[in-house]
Amino acid sequence: MSLTYAHEAKAIVGEPEVLEDGTTAATAEKSAAWIALKQAATALQPLQIKDGSIPEASDHAAAREHVDTIVASIRTLAPLFPHDAEYLRALPADFAAWVDGGFGVPDFLDSLVAFQPQLHRVDGIRHLVVFPMYTQNGSSERHVEALIVETIWPEFIDQLETQYTNKLFVSLRLVDFTPGYDTNCAVLFPETVAMREIPAFTWGAIFQDREAARYRRVVRAASDITKLDLPADAAAMLDDQQLTERTFVMWDIIHDRTHMRGDLPFDPFMIKQRMPFFLYSLEELRCDLTAFRECVSIQRSLQARVDAGEQLTETEQQTLLHAGLVQYAVIFDRIFRFAITGSRVRNYDGLGGQLLFAWLHQRNVLHWTDTALAFDWDDVPAAVVALGDAIDHLYWQSIDRPKTAHWLAAYDLVRSVVTPNPASTWNRGLPDEILAGAPKGYTDQVMDDEFPLSMFYEALSKKMGDVIESTSGITGRDA
Repeated sequence: MSLTYAHEAKAIVGEPEVLEDGTTAATAEKSAAWIALKQAATALQPLQIKDGSIPEASDHAAAREHVDTIVASIRTLAPLFPHDAEYLRALPADFAAWVDGGFGVPDFLDSLVAFQPQLHRVDGIRHLVVFPMYTQNGSSERHVEALIVETIWPEFIDQLETQYTNKLFVSLRLVDFTPGYDTNCAVLFPETVAMREIPAFTWGAIFQDREAARYRRVVRAASDITKLDLPADAAAMLDDQQLTERTFVMWDIIHDRTHMRGDLPFDPFMIKQRMPFFLYSLEELRCDLTAFRECVSIQRSLQARVDAGEQLTETEQQTLLHAGLVQYAVIFDRIFRFAITGSRVRNYDGLGGQLLFAWLHQRNVLHWTDTALAFDWDDVPAAVVALGDAIDHLYWQSIDRPKTAHWLAAYDLVRSVVTPNPASTWNRGLPDEILAGAPKGYTDQVMDDEFPLSMFYEALSKKMGDVIESTSGITGRDA
């Protein structure tokens, strides 16, 4: 996620509002108003087409009834979320404009601009979220989706954010949701909302409970299958959802800010620009390995103080604990879940996992011997940091290179670690007419599965397929 920065102002949280039936924000998902809202939004979705509109006039009467229920429910629930008062006042107006416009392409810009969850990063605070939107890794169609979410923001993260400033980052827990989030989608991004123009985005949210739950289920199964003897603190994550959630918050707050930091060949993510998918692999991995490197530094600094006999504060103790856990999370999520999740069509996250596994194996800190996986944990941090350094050096060199030369150098880095497809034109060498032509010609020659799974991953994928599939729609309550 790469966004612009905004000023943060935290909410003042006092006694929660209480509805006449005794409902509070903490119990909103059980209320009649929420249940009605969720049912109406779900019923509305089949009437909408890809752009969010409802073109069939014969569906408009039913659509109006569903919208009336949604709006009435929002107004009923709004007092439970006083920190979102401006947003919840704007929502009915956007729905009314959509109805009055004959259910054309929805425009929820006004309510989107009013929704500012990054201003209320308080642990446990909840939001009611309703938008016509698509869901990444869920559905590419814009449907009216509704969610109740809860902020994850422990004290040590609040302190960490003063060092790793990321004013847009919002960490959330899924409480209840419509079908668009009963999928693999683990983000809430403003750019997915239907709107008439693109504003300056001021926040981006990740559902750390879903990330953590997926991690725990996948790593537990993978470690059993590979006979991996997990270190005690890594094993503790598999039994503690909240511990893992907080670990993912620490990982992601550093990862997210890295997209726009470092020696970059301009905007490495190149939003809305077409480029070979392995460039995205390196960018996402660069951000993960930066988080890893920073956590190694944090852990060593705090541990040195402990070794010197200094007493850490409770917040510092939590930071020390989670800095170590982030390192396990980056490695295991990348090599166990990312590498074998999704299709083999330009799967840049999958390639990043393959690259990390092969790099560690080729440096003899990861071993697959006698059908058992093992790590030389004392040597792992230096090996992981070395991969991050290699990607950073590629970026530093690429500042002085043409775009396509950067692409070729990036390919050389990846293929020095992961074996390309035997049929790859890139691996054999692009012909002169492509090298002398437009970048599109380069991209067109990249195979959908340019770097196929190794024999290790082919076997692991077959054993883990059902486990990976079972994580769709998972939340912290399911783990």
